[in-house]
Amino acid sequence: MPIEVKHLTHIYAPGTPFESRAVDDVSFTVNDGDFVGLIGHTGSGKSTLIQHLNALLKPAGGQVLVDGEDIHQPGRSLSARLKVGLVFQYPEYQLFEETVRKDVGFGPRNLGLSDAEVDARVSEALRRVGLSEGDWEKSPFELSGGQKRRAAIAGVLAMRPEFLVLDEPAAGLDPAGRSSMRALVNSLHADGTTVIMVSHSMDDVATLCNRILVMNGGRLEMDAAPAEVFRQGERLRAMHLDLPGAARLRDKLNADGFDLPADVFTVERIAEELLKRLKKGTETC
Repeated sequence: MPIEVKHLTHIYAPGTPFESRAVDDVSFTVNDGDFVGLIGHTGSGKSTLIQHLNALLKPAGGQVLVDGEDIHQPGRSLSARLKVGLVFQYPEYQLFEETVRKDVGFGPRNLGLSDAEVDARVSEALRRVGLSEGDWEKSPFELSGGQKRRAAIAGVLAMRPEFLVLDEPAAGLDPAGRSSMRALVNSLHADGTTVIMVSHSMDDVATLCNRILVMNGGRLEMDAAPAEVFRQGERLRAMHLDLPGAARLRDKLNADGFDLPADVFTVERIAEELLKRLKKGTETC
């Protein structure tokens, strides 16, 4: 069952001189199995929007339905909210327990599950994020930055959400850490988790996502496949966004007469198209 966002509006400081409409009449649906990228300039409403997906914020108007249930309805929202796991930007700031194992088990333990069930969930989550057993009994503050990020994600996975919302999961990591985090997120999606990922990296979004939502000034400007979004370079630049590096290379090659299709926006596709042309040229010699 999907997440349905219907005419969602959020206003900060309503009725004051500082009133700000951070999310303005936004509607979209996230279906099972989607990998959705959420992009937009700083202040476009991305982080405010995702905090509505498991009821951390209450909207000024509109609804968020998870499996058909309005998550803001008192007394009926907990089961639906638990289906949506939210990992904040710099989630290592969420770590607080004595050991990694205890930290990851905090959520399941507060659901009233048995010790055996909590242990099973903790082990499963830590293995999914790739933390070795030798790290489980360490203080989370002894871990490296990338390991802390994985421990924090494991704490959300231990709640077994159907939807995983990630706010800049690779922020602050070095190139090797970013690559490793992309691989982890991709594997979680491949294992059946529906993913919504906020990112400023057009390359990450182009590589991982099957659909992109573009926020601009609190409104949803685009909801389309990556090929459709990244063929509209001028429109994106007008919203203070850029194209993936490969799409910029595509445009430069086209300026030199290569005539690559507009739906080419990854290095792999550029290589494929250039090899086609090379092979065709060889065959005509």
